[in-house]
Amino acid sequence: QVQLVEAGGGLVQPGGSLRLSCAASGSTLRGYHIGWFRQAPGQAREGVSAISSTGTIYYSESVKGRFTISRDNAKNTVSLQMNSLKPDDAAVYYCAAVYAAPVQFLLVAGMYEHWGQGTQVTVSS
Repeated sequence: QVQLVEAGGGLVQPGGSLRLSCAASGSTLRGYHIGWFRQAPGQAREGVSAISSTGTIYYSESVKGRFTISRDNAKNTVSLQMNSLKPDDAAVYYCAAVYAAPVQFLLVAGMYEHWGQGTQVTVSS
C-alpha cells in the first residue's frame, strides 16, 4: 500500500513560483501513474497534471506552459513546478497514484487509488 505526502505549498504573490513535492512510502512509485489535482472551496477536484509510469506527461489546458511535472523513481518522489502563478491557481493540491489505468484518463480523479492529504497553495498579493 503506497502512502503519499505532499509538501511545498504556501503563500505566493501572483506571478510567483512554488515547487510541490509528493513523497511516497510503503511502496516504490515505479510502475505507478501519478497525478496532481487541486480543489478550491466549493469546486470539484480538478486534474492539473499527470505523469505515466513510462514518463508520458499530461497537463490541463489551464496550466500548460506554466507547470512542469517530473518524477524521480530513485527518490520515490514526484514534483510539480508551478510558475507564473495566478489567483485562480489557489487551491489544495493533492497527489495521487494508480497502478493500472488507461493513460487517456490520467487527469480524472476517479481513476486514482491512493491520495495524499493535500497541501494548500494560496496566491495573493
